[in-house]
Amino acid sequence: MNYTISARSAVFAVGTALMTAFAAAAFAQDVPAGYPAGYADVIAAAKEEGTVSVYTSTDAAQSQKLQDAFTKKYGIKIAYNDLGTNGAYNQVISEAAAGQTTADVVWSSAMDLQMTLVQEGYAAEYASPETGHLPAWANYKNMLFGTTVEPVGVIYNTKALSEDKLPKTYADMIAFLKDNKAELQGKVATFDPEKSGSGFLHHSNDARNRSDFWDLAKAMGEDGAKIYSSSGGMKETVVSGENVIAINIIGSYALDWVKESPNLGVHFASDYTPAFSRLALITRDAPHPNAAKLFVDFMLSAEGQSLLAEGGLPSVRDDVTAGLNIKTLNERVGGGLKPIAVDEGVLEYMKPTKRVQFLNDWKAALGR
Repeated sequence: MNYTISARSAVFAVGTALMTAFAAAAFAQDVPAGYPAGYADVIAAAKEEGTVSVYTSTDAAQSQKLQDAFTKKYGIKIAYNDLGTNGAYNQVISEAAAGQTTADVVWSSAMDLQMTLVQEGYAAEYASPETGHLPAWANYKNMLFGTTVEPVGVIYNTKALSEDKLPKTYADMIAFLKDNKAELQGKVATFDPEKSGSGFLHHSNDARNRSDFWDLAKAMGEDGAKIYSSSGGMKETVVSGENVIAINIIGSYALDWVKESPNLGVHFASDYTPAFSRLALITRDAPHPNAAKLFVDFMLSAEGQSLLAEGGLPSVRDDVTAGLNIKTLNERVGGGLKPIAVDEGVLEYMKPTKRVQFLNDWKAALGR
């Protein structure tokens, strides 16, 4: 009797060992080329977790190909929460305070808010195997990763303005606004930096890098510029003709919009086109840490970057041929692409006193 039980136990043990070996071999086949062999353990643990929760400001439509491919490849569900830039930031902080972290990955275009989360200890450190393919400016201490490079530009109504009359440089734009007050009065749009995280980033980045930013702001104010909380809102007014030009909008959106709107044009300054990046971080207390690592790695991989580029979000890598990558985008905007570095510099205007001063100066420049 004892012999029989022992024999059965041995058979069971052998069977279990074989199943484990087969599972390990299967996961090993999933390990991307160039990744460490031990990455199979990350994949196995991620599949066991079964889901990854993403807090984001990116429309689901733009990342749908990425999401579908990730789930198909690994069988891991994505809980995709489009909360907006401010919403994602606030939700992470409130959940952490309550000890009930839900987000695994935070993926947002508000670079300053993302950096604030890192500086305040809400992000986990992770050395992704894909970081060697990123520009140096796109990785902050293995805690914050640039996943896209998206130009900040201008959209205009082609029935009201012809492209050959649009200013070629940043300084030319200031002169253009001043010299055409009659035609542009009440028909200029731009972001509201108080209500939009992206808008605050765009304007404050210009203030950091352009000594003539306030000249531009004052010129918009003299033209009676109207402010909006989203690029989409500005787009509708320019298409309808309510406004004829919108300044400092998300250019990656605009490059897609012009394909479907015959009376909409997109324009970039040849000497200075800043570009922001949607930054990804893994939360410090991520409930699905392995799935989070797998998702971030997939986003940064050549496959993931290609899928994002196909969705209209230009790749931060230069080896992606789908859509636009950082090199071809620079050519498209005229050679003046200036990516915003993922570093502490984006926090300059996040200090309470400087933020308040910036917003007060902004209102004064626009005559509010």
